[in-house]
Amino acid sequence: MDYRRANTPGGTYFFTVNLADRGSDTLVRHIEELRAAMAAVKQAHPYTLLAMVVLPEHLHAIWRLPPDDANFALRWSLIKAGFSRQLPKSEVIGASRQSKRERGIWQRRYWEHQIRDETDLARHIEYIHFNPVKHGWVKEPTDWLHSTLHGYIKRAIVQADCDGGGYALQGMRGEQ
Repeated sequence: MDYRRANTPGGTYFFTVNLADRGSDTLVRHIEELRAAMAAVKQAHPYTLLAMVVLPEHLHAIWRLPPDDANFALRWSLIKAGFSRQLPKSEVIGASRQSKRERGIWQRRYWEHQIRDETDLARHIEYIHFNPVKHGWVKEPTDWLHSTLHGYIKRAIVQADCDGGGYALQGMRGEQ
């Protein structure tokens, strides 16, 4: 089946990428392997990481591609393969995946959305940073370690307002 994907050189995209086993904690257990796979791909096929959160069984990311490049599919394929090669083979691999020489760690497909404007970008960045709370992993977004939120706060792009009355991102003034 041929899936239609956005194809804009230099575009900014939001992604959701899932493990095949949605009950797994593989991504956070092997966070260094994921970082290494992403760094290797980023070096060979540059992109700008604007925001990201890694949860146990899925991740969200926003990338901006170079002006002459729209091939995020290649990047995700290489990241998934690079990450998978670093892990011991312990997953159950079905016949379909075996015939394609796949490990069975990742879901084959992923969700992508082309960011339309600055409002859309800000909304998706906030969604990413709040995602660990949404899934019940933490009470405050700042409590989740595997998030670009910490870099946003450190660079004063956003302010964390944790005064007991909840959490709010205030004063979005740009991007990472």
